[in-house]
Amino acid sequence: MSVQKKHGGELSDEEFRKFTLYCNQSNNYHDDTKRAEILGQTGEDVRIAPGAIVRIKGNQIGRKSYIGLYSYINGDIQIGENVLIGPHANIVGSNHVYNPVDDFFSGRSDEIAGKVIIEDGVWLTGGVTITPGCHVGKCALICANSVVTSDIPAYAIAAGTPAKLIGHIDPETGEYHWDSREEIHA
Repeated sequence: MSVQKKHGGELSDEEFRKFTLYCNQSNNYHDDTKRAEILGQTGEDVRIAPGAIVRIKGNQIGRKSYIGLYSYINGDIQIGENVLIGPHANIVGSNHVYNPVDDFFSGRSDEIAGKVIIEDGVWLTGGVTITPGCHVGKCALICANSVVTSDIPAYAIAAGTPAKLIGHIDPETGEYHWDSREEIHA
């Protein structure tokens, strides 16, 4: 069954044109908050940009958080308040598991063990991937295109594949402090 039929009938060509423009070109406060509301995320000032696919239970995104363009969020994910998620981020709360009897990947992994928690004030920059079971601490900064495969502490700066700690943010001053090259490459 087509999505159009499932949700109220076929769209006219003009309705479909407007819908396509809304989904792909309307990246502004009003449309982003309306999009969040339609997707069941009704917290205060939650915004979801065009092209983002958000398949999580309602109200698991904290107030004043932003989901960037073309991001993919799926599974048991809890996102805190004032979180910024850049474009093309991927956050997944479970994986497919290999079944040796059938000899292919099939069912889902344990969603409890796969739950992802992103605390308040986190900034996930463009292209970041958060893998199942990770916990990203308060006000952590994850640099572009990093792949987080383990927990990240509060106020940490992490980068790379897999993401490694490369510095921290002073919560009193907001200053960034970078680890020395020797510490990073150890």
